[in-house]
Amino acid sequence: MPSLHFHARIFNPKPPFRLIHSYTLRTFTTSFIDAQFTQSPFIVSRFLWLLQEYPHGLFRAKSIHAQIITNSVSKDQFLATKLVKVYCDLGHVGNARHVFDQFSQPKTILCNAMVGGYLRNEWYSETLELFKMMGSCNLAIDSYTCNYALKACVGLLDYEMGREVIRKAVEKGVESDRFLGSSMINFLVKFRSIDEARRVFDAMPVRDVVCWNSMIGGYVQAHHFNEAFGLFFDMHRLGIRPSQVTMASIIHACIETRNLKLGKCVHGCVFGLGMGYDVLVLTSLVDMYSKMGDVESAQLVFVSMPIRNLVSWNAMISGFVQNGLVREAVNLFQRLVVSGGGFDSGTVVSLLQGCAQTADLDGGKIIHGCIYRKGLNSNLILSTAILDLYSKCGALKQASFVFDRMKVRNVITWTAMLVGLAQNGHAENALKLFSQMQEEGVVANSVTLVSLIHSCAHMGSLKKGRSVHAHLIRHGYAFDVVNMTALIDMYAKCGKINSAERVFSTGSISRDVILWNSMITGYGMHGHGHQAVGVYRKMIKEGLKPNQTTLVAVLTACNHSGLVEEGITLFHRMEREHNIRPSERHYACIVDLLGRANRLEEAEGIVKQIPFEPGSVVLEALLSGCRTHKNIDMGVQTADKLLHLDSMNPGIYVVLSNIYAEASRWDAVNYVRGLMRTRGLRKTPGYSLIEVGNQVFTFFAGDDSHPNWAHIHRFLESLRLEVEASGYVPDTSCVLRDVDEPMKVKLLWGHSERLAIAFGLLNTPAGSLIRITKNLRVCSDCHAVTKYISKIVKREIIVRDANRFHHFLDGKCSCNDYW
Repeated sequence: MPSLHFHARIFNPKPPFRLIHSYTLRTFTTSFIDAQFTQSPFIVSRFLWLLQEYPHGLFRAKSIHAQIITNSVSKDQFLATKLVKVYCDLGHVGNARHVFDQFSQPKTILCNAMVGGYLRNEWYSETLELFKMMGSCNLAIDSYTCNYALKACVGLLDYEMGREVIRKAVEKGVESDRFLGSSMINFLVKFRSIDEARRVFDAMPVRDVVCWNSMIGGYVQAHHFNEAFGLFFDMHRLGIRPSQVTMASIIHACIETRNLKLGKCVHGCVFGLGMGYDVLVLTSLVDMYSKMGDVESAQLVFVSMPIRNLVSWNAMISGFVQNGLVREAVNLFQRLVVSGGGFDSGTVVSLLQGCAQTADLDGGKIIHGCIYRKGLNSNLILSTAILDLYSKCGALKQASFVFDRMKVRNVITWTAMLVGLAQNGHAENALKLFSQMQEEGVVANSVTLVSLIHSCAHMGSLKKGRSVHAHLIRHGYAFDVVNMTALIDMYAKCGKINSAERVFSTGSISRDVILWNSMITGYGMHGHGHQAVGVYRKMIKEGLKPNQTTLVAVLTACNHSGLVEEGITLFHRMEREHNIRPSERHYACIVDLLGRANRLEEAEGIVKQIPFEPGSVVLEALLSGCRTHKNIDMGVQTADKLLHLDSMNPGIYVVLSNIYAEASRWDAVNYVRGLMRTRGLRKTPGYSLIEVGNQVFTFFAGDDSHPNWAHIHRFLESLRLEVEASGYVPDTSCVLRDVDEPMKVKLLWGHSERLAIAFGLLNTPAGSLIRITKNLRVCSDCHAVTKYISKIVKREIIVRDANRFHHFLDGKCSCNDYW
């Protein structure tokens, strides 16, 4: 028979200790040797007792080991088995292996001790290596051996080897052992072979509560909740008493099925079974009630708990946060700290999430301080949560500080920073950070790429957007509905409505309403109202139910295309045909639609008929119409109502100031602007973006910060002369400042979109497309100038302003001067 010796991972070349510094051990060995008790069985039993009862540390274990060798009983396999177990329990697996290797033909009990020791120390590969060696050496393999090996397969996620272990168990006839049966069920459940797990369960001649728990837990993990409940009821019918683990699994099933009624019945069973004092079960009930929105019941369970551990506190704190009760969560945390209880990362992660939800920057900073004092600041999950908190509170400086000082960063950390930059208007920095992420070899996930798509959409960066799209395709994310929706939005906002259509055509078989809404919105921003209404009708024809956002998108599309009657019809039918009651956003759309069409009295009548107090969104739509059609009286009245609702909104003051300026009422203009200054409000500066090469350039009105600004201004001057020669007459009414006409003309030619267009013409090939993104609405004079420029330079110029897209080509605009 071949020897079982093979290489051990750790080998200690030093001989075992022969000297004992323990008085007890010295006295013990001396006494029985002097008394001439030299019979081997007696010595072995005494050492077995000593290994069982004597308090262990590595030094003492080695001392006992030395005495075993000294007394010539080191070849006893029962004694070696115990010694192997002691070393493994101390974590010194190499020493255990050294003991094991002294036997060329170890018995099964010794092999199992070594296999089990490897498993307990998570040396899974060595566990399986020894299991296979036992098979090749024809050593007896029993249910314990297979049980340990199967658990190692779960640890390594090695399905094929696990199947081999199960085959070996069947071959040896030990598969009916209830402990091995539980492990087989757990293994099969882990690899989603739930039906086979059930066959193993049904074939077991004897099933204890552990087997039942394995099967019920497997069903819950596989989301087969009805089967889990069915087994639970079978336990009751067969008179098998559930354990705490059983109840925890069933409570989890109630959470997943959102079945509060059944959950309360299970709560009753808990007390009926006498588990009203069990921490695990009661904590599970706190979690259940919290996740189902019944915080009051969760609190009652928590308060009634005779003993609470940290998991219980964390469950209640998390429950408060999940239900928006962040202040209560903070108060409970304070109680925990004051009572002398410690806290861990799970406690503060929930609190950080709560502060992020409510944008409570001050509270978040306090929690950050607690984390630092506790020494948890190096925890990756916590650092990422802190980063996310600062980002959601708009504190990007602090977020960057945390991010830069993290020694370890995973893809979730990078994504949190990217999303923070993108959501706070720093799209260009988000794209730069993505480049850095790629350089460091971090593979982006779907969430990362979606946030980048939104950044590209915000900046109108088509090249980078296409690059991210390619990334999605390479990593297999391109056909996910969320990603496709983001891509449609990105292509639409970058002016490539045809590319958006192609993405939509590949995903239109989806029943996801959000995907359809995205295409309707894309058509709307490009002024393709008829196509938007067409997609809306096709959606209804295919049986998809529109939601509130769908109606907002299609009404906005009608708005941008001048489809007034179509929009009015859709508005009046939405409640009757789709059971969608008009919200404030829908009323804002219809008011804006009528206002743009100079039907201001009708728009005002709609506002008066709204069955609730109209908010700022509706009144701002009416105010915009008043400004467009120079209705000063209605504009002033509307602005007055708006200022009562939101006196700190600078946009209202700006529009009111513009209404007065267009009427040359400069005293009123100065008064409104003075109000803004005294209240510390500032107008949002206008800027335009253009992508040239792989870089996005930003221009502000009157900008002279660009290195080639002199060249840009000289080129603009030559363009001015050409467009004037073509018949252009400046519309100085767009300049809402009390200055002379020449100065007004000069200010018009300093508008940010003209600077961006000039820069684009100078730095791109002749005949190529120019794309501009502007954060505010294009003024009528810039609109007229861009039409002339497109004809003179024979180029298509696409401008995306705050409202919609304008495609300028050969002296015409796609909006037909309706925007």
